[in-house]
Amino acid sequence: MTTATSRKPKVEANAPVKEAPRRVAAVSGGRREENAIELCEGLIDIVAALFNVPSKELRRTGRTGLDIARVRQIAMYVGHVVMRLSMYDIGKGFARDRTTVMYACHTIEDLRDVEEFDGVVAMVERVVLAAFRDRLGL
Repeated sequence: MTTATSRKPKVEANAPVKEAPRRVAAVSGGRREENAIELCEGLIDIVAALFNVPSKELRRTGRTGLDIARVRQIAMYVGHVVMRLSMYDIGKGFARDRTTVMYACHTIEDLRDVEEFDGVVAMVERVVLAAFRDRLGL
């Protein structure tokens, strides 16, 4: 006696084999990730120059002082808002987790209520937009 669940579909010998979609996504995703890391490298250099801090400090993987952390958070925020990079890609570019990027974006967004701070972030946004306009296709 055969039940509906025990039947196996027939496979033809010459039937084309479908390629796994994950493989294609991994290849194109790898290039996207490389591009995002390159953009983050440039972003880090620009923001470090604007705030007169060593770019090495912004790239440091461990904890840093609040002043360096705040500059890094501004860079992450601008990378997400202006450059339209995903939080995952920014995390890779800054050697951080995407949740750290999310926290940075929320923190900077909240701090923008202060007019002076908002002016500083707006200036960084304008500089980064000017520097990456051609690269981002804007």
